Amino acid sequence: MERSLGGRRWLWRVNSAETASQLGLGIAQRLDVPEIVGRLLALRGIGIEQATHYLTPTLRALLPDPSTLIDMDVAAARMARAVREGETVGVFGDYDVDGACSAALVTQLLRGLGLVVHTHIPDRATEGYGPNAPALCGLADKGATLIICVDCGTAAHETFPCLTGRAEVIVLDHHKAEGPPPPVLATVNPNRLDCASGQGMLCATGIAFLTAVALLRHLRRDGVFGPERAEPDLMALLDLVALATVCDVMPLTGLNRAFVGQGLRVMARGARPGIVALLEVAQAKGVPSTVTCGFALGPRINAGGRVADAGLGLRLLLTEDAEEAREIAEILDSVNRQRQQIELGVMDEAMRLAEAQVAAGHAVLLVGGAGWHAGVVGIVAGRLKEKFNRPACVMAIADGRATGSGRSVPGLDLGAAVLAARQQGLLERGGGHAMAAGFTLAEASVPALHAFLDERLAAASAMPGAAALAVDGVLTVRGATVPVAEHLARLAPFGQGNDEPLLVLSYARVSRAERVGKDSATVRAFLEGEDGGRLKAVLFRAKTGALAEAMLDPGRRPLHLAGYLRAEEWNGTVSASFMVQDAAYG
Repeated sequence: MERSLGGRRWLWRVNSAETASQLGLGIAQRLDVPEIVGRLLALRGIGIEQATHYLTPTLRALLPDPSTLIDMDVAAARMARAVREGETVGVFGDYDVDGACSAALVTQLLRGLGLVVHTHIPDRATEGYGPNAPALCGLADKGATLIICVDCGTAAHETFPCLTGRAEVIVLDHHKAEGPPPPVLATVNPNRLDCASGQGMLCATGIAFLTAVALLRHLRRDGVFGPERAEPDLMALLDLVALATVCDVMPLTGLNRAFVGQGLRVMARGARPGIVALLEVAQAKGVPSTVTCGFALGPRINAGGRVADAGLGLRLLLTEDAEEAREIAEILDSVNRQRQQIELGVMDEAMRLAEAQVAAGHAVLLVGGAGWHAGVVGIVAGRLKEKFNRPACVMAIADGRATGSGRSVPGLDLGAAVLAARQQGLLERGGGHAMAAGFTLAEASVPALHAFLDERLAAASAMPGAAALAVDGVLTVRGATVPVAEHLARLAPFGQGNDEPLLVLSYARVSRAERVGKDSATVRAFLEGEDGGRLKAVLFRAKTGALAEAMLDPGRRPLHLAGYLRAEEWNGTVSASFMVQDAAYG
């Protein structure tokens, strides 16, 4: 398909469907799974030897020795000393989901080991990203002799000397480093330049979990646990790791698959009052999934840090009181609606500026405006990236300074580009990872930054205006059954690095369609196939456009529909539904 109703090309996931089919058959026979599962594994480059761990990822098989990370043993030994001596500890986090989850994990673990732990999440507007001297000194003033910075700190070389003689510092981070680690006791970061652990795909909460494993190992050796002191249940912390891994858009391969798969099962038990309450206010039904994390939980936790109290998310994740959890969840839900309104106010102007930059031939989109809220620039950048299929950065400009956030497309490392711009003196602050970055600079330097990013990420100019859809297979309407959907679900968890299987329903005709949901922005349709099959289909974000028009016009030419087949339960009945992503006339 060269051009669909959504303006996209449809391509097979690999060029050699025959090779994938042969390998898939071998996987299916070896593992005794349906052939479609074997074929989909082969299409993802998964061989026979890897397939077992892919379908049933376990921490027992995939968890590395934490000591392979530089400074891990130093960090774990210092934390063990703090536990043995009953020290007061400070935890400094970040205002996004990964920052809140990693802070919650470390805080819950250390409090469970009997320590007094004080926390601080910086205010996005008044403090900005990363450790700052007043906040660090504030933790020391409360008696903290050990301060653990999570999801930040790798670039805070000039800040930490404020704690000299007052507290020691451990950094647990995953952001790209541009030079030597900061002058602190330990910097555990698989993305520091001298770390060869191979764990650079982990988020900060994943690093915190490995640190917890190393800490308990030290405490066991020291004989800390016994009849009077039970060992903490680390598995109970995996809901935090799963939530952070999904929301920080980490690749769902290898260890992350085990983290997310087992973490979602922990989440489904409903043991964390904050997550239970947030799922309720978000009206998220069914078993928690990566979609639940990415679209129900994540945006609401992030909303506090974007436009309100940055500490709300951490408080929600730590509370053990169901009533308090409900109160915080309702606040975050309200704040998220406020964030959506603020976002709409920025989006139209950002979209107009981005369209002009695409027309002018820019490889990277870099837009900004006075009065734009710094708390929503990352979300708007993500929308621009999705719309134009190229790296996008959005800035809030005030008092001669620009604070920006960017999102990238697969294959173009925005974090590395931002670090390079900082090294060139174009930025006051900046950092990130491959898919996302943040930065601050003088407004006068914006044109120079744009030119630098255009050159550094010039390959974006050759990318199509809309990302192509990688198709995994073709089904008839009759063939889109509950058993097939359940077989496809065996490849979950889905997300970055492990796309949900994208299928094409061939020659489907809309027999009936209606608008439903908030603002009537969703189309629900009922399909009939040439083979007599029937199926429900849903199209989201369908207020306008050729795709929505085609779905709402029953009886016209049959459609080829690209989307996801899912088994859904409602009132005890399981049925198949098709989540439409694109369409073309048959």
